[in-house]
Amino acid sequence: MSSSYLPATTDSIAQALEAKTPSEAISILYRVLENPSSAPDALRIKEQAITNLSDLLRQENRAEELRSLLAQLRPFFAVIPKAKTAKIVRGIIDDVAKIPGTSDLQISLCKEVVQWTRDEKRTFLRQRVEAKLAALLMENKEYPEALNLLSGLIKEVRRLDDKLLLVDIDLLESKLHFSLRNLPKAKASLTAARTAANAIYVPPAQQGNIDLQSGILHAEEKDYKTAYSYFFEAFEAFNSLEDPRAVFSLKYMLLCKIMVSQADDVAGIISSKAGLQYVGLELDAMKAVADAHAKRSLKLFEIALRDFKAQLEEDPIVHRHLSSLYDTLLEQNLCRLIEPYSRVEIAHIAELIELPVDHVEKKLSQMILDKKFAGTLDQGAGCLVIFDDPKTDAIYPATLETISNIGKVVDSLYVRSAKIMA
Repeated sequence: MSSSYLPATTDSIAQALEAKTPSEAISILYRVLENPSSAPDALRIKEQAITNLSDLLRQENRAEELRSLLAQLRPFFAVIPKAKTAKIVRGIIDDVAKIPGTSDLQISLCKEVVQWTRDEKRTFLRQRVEAKLAALLMENKEYPEALNLLSGLIKEVRRLDDKLLLVDIDLLESKLHFSLRNLPKAKASLTAARTAANAIYVPPAQQGNIDLQSGILHAEEKDYKTAYSYFFEAFEAFNSLEDPRAVFSLKYMLLCKIMVSQADDVAGIISSKAGLQYVGLELDAMKAVADAHAKRSLKLFEIALRDFKAQLEEDPIVHRHLSSLYDTLLEQNLCRLIEPYSRVEIAHIAELIELPVDHVEKKLSQMILDKKFAGTLDQGAGCLVIFDDPKTDAIYPATLETISNIGKVVDSLYVRSAKIMA
């Protein structure tokens, strides 16, 4: 312990606040923490010093120092209540999370804290840090490890009947299964989260999270009207809290309107009182897609995808649904263009639809294989040959039905004759 420690008093905290530079303030706070006093007033001042120091290190983007601070404070945690320890530890982990580009550091930090809580038998804190670790592993796409961690944690928390933590874990498990494209398990986990949430008071932010996940799962099942109502509930919850996730809820609301061919409503929602608060690239992207959909223009659609790549293609939820919408629009446009012809050059179709020839040729071959229309590609001549739809002759089904009925009559007569002979 250094001999240059400062007294754990409000004057020392004030001295740190009045420091000219963040580095000077950090140095003063470290010296306050070195004070060996365990008096109640001194402990209270040290807690304040830890909070201030953590904030300063976060502002200075000194993530490694935050990690070291957590290790240095372990002797201090032995003399304060466990509840206060949990608050400080989770606060420092959250401060590290606010520093960009620290996902690997956060994972290793959480693993260190989990090991320490196991050694110290601090179950309450360990469970919450493990839930945070599972969320970080999921963000890092380390799905198997996250799933293993959650499986054990859920069983443990269910035994303790900690419903608030259970809601968090079930919701996290639902997101994890959705990332792995396992929709039945994602829905089951979400139902478990809702059941636990119904038994307790859930903070509005967490309720918004549940509604957002419900909307995502319903949208995945193409139930866009129900998804819209859930996204609207999530938007209202986040909007009242001024949470940045509100803009994503609004974005998904607009996506649902586009997917049910109500693109005309998009402009009205954006220009509403609530929508105007979130005007920006996210909503501009959805408006561009809505305009392209309303005009049935593939060229405008592709321009929107190119101009708003970060907002559309890099958002996995929006990208998945827009890919489906693009394919549908392309098929509708191609069917409309080839309808008057029995033989047409592929280059001519590509020119009319304003898309590359190879792209159009690939899509036409896919449509033929999917039996969207009857035809063949003459690649030597670069032409598409369209056949008339073969008309099914009604006599064959009628004949099969007659033979089936005769078979039933013969079977019935055989059963009766068997009874008479008996």
